[in-house]
Amino acid sequence: MRHVAIALALGLLATPLAHGQCPGDVIPNGVVNGTDLAEVLGSWGPCSSCAADTNGDGQVNGVDLAGVLGGWGPCRPIINSISPREGSIDGGGAVTIMGSYLGGATQVMFGNVPAASFTQSSSTRIVAIAPAGPVDTVVDVAVIASAGTGVRDNAFTFIDEVIPSWATLIEAYPDPAVVFDADLRAAIRATGYVWRVRDNATQIELVLIPPGTFMMGCSPSLQYGCFSDESPVHQVTLTNPYYMGRYEVTQAQWQARMGSNPSFFQYATAEVPASQVSNRPVEQVSWNMTPGFLAATGMRLPTEAEWEYAYRAGTTTAFHSMPGYPDGTNDDSLLGTIAWFWTGNCTSGAICQTRPVGGKAGNGFGLHDMSGNVSEWVHDRLGTYPSAPQTNPTGPASGTWRVVRGGSWGDDTNGVRSSFRGYGGPEETGTFIGLRVARTP
Repeated sequence: MRHVAIALALGLLATPLAHGQCPGDVIPNGVVNGTDLAEVLGSWGPCSSCAADTNGDGQVNGVDLAGVLGGWGPCRPIINSISPREGSIDGGGAVTIMGSYLGGATQVMFGNVPAASFTQSSSTRIVAIAPAGPVDTVVDVAVIASAGTGVRDNAFTFIDEVIPSWATLIEAYPDPAVVFDADLRAAIRATGYVWRVRDNATQIELVLIPPGTFMMGCSPSLQYGCFSDESPVHQVTLTNPYYMGRYEVTQAQWQARMGSNPSFFQYATAEVPASQVSNRPVEQVSWNMTPGFLAATGMRLPTEAEWEYAYRAGTTTAFHSMPGYPDGTNDDSLLGTIAWFWTGNCTSGAICQTRPVGGKAGNGFGLHDMSGNVSEWVHDRLGTYPSAPQTNPTGPASGTWRVVRGGSWGDDTNGVRSSFRGYGGPEETGTFIGLRVARTP
């Protein structure tokens, strides 16, 4: 480029322009022109935190001038992120491309194949509909504009796992940093379904729980033994995969569906700023209130067996896995890593409240707040455990009480153990009772 050659000849270009970037866009509008040049010339000399100091060295000088001259004209697109990074071999999935200088795009490419279509909502965001492609093929994603082409290398993979019709893909394959057990990852892949999705109707994020067999029932902690209704320990086999809400249903998600919010904790505190109140779990929800939320979406409550299997994620301990304890733990003193729970002191109000979902470490399936925050209604009525092995149990056909699991901010470590069973009447509400959803693929 002529201007770069001049700058080099003058010794002004101390560092080369980064490929694909637009450092000369001093007044950021997607084009380098006389406005940017005037800003640099008008700010020449020492300058603290001014836009014209493009390399942040405290001086507006030849380096900054060279950036303007070398980048003259429309800025080349820059792609910062692609989401999701996988899509069906049949095509049709929406892929969000985030970046800079995306305005004026004329084409989006997945490898050598153009997107089926794309919509440009701003200069920083494009939503493209992915084309079909060969299974397990990894391709670059490119945005083509008059100023040039922005490329994200190895950004998209074509997969043959099933994406449910009611969902948008977030992540196809289980992340080893989250589902750290190789056997669980293999079990998830073996289902043929994608791992992490977002429900289109409610925007609730869910993760896939694979079929499996586990021992259900009594898991004492170091401090507490089990209650009689947690025994006998018995074998349970779940033969079908299901999706489970990654977080408890929030106040915002409930209100968006139901038009009102029954929760007590609808205010900001020193621990929960106003911007996060809507992300507190919904509470003061009775079992009888849940069908109205679930019916229109195809969601359901998990069975008690599904809930405990999902909580354990391959562990057999009182508390599920946590950083440093991949096999779980029975140590009550470690519970604060995974749960908001009662510590016996409400004088400051710091403990005696719900918290925004996802604030504690998740388990080996990527589920958060399975212990504490709010107790969660499940499908089943309360009944005595059998001693014989069970397959896909759904609880007694009749009975007065409905089961809640997981414990809440109002429970000590005893109430948030993996096998602890709470219960209440189907009409009962409280500031400590909410829900988590499940969905059949």
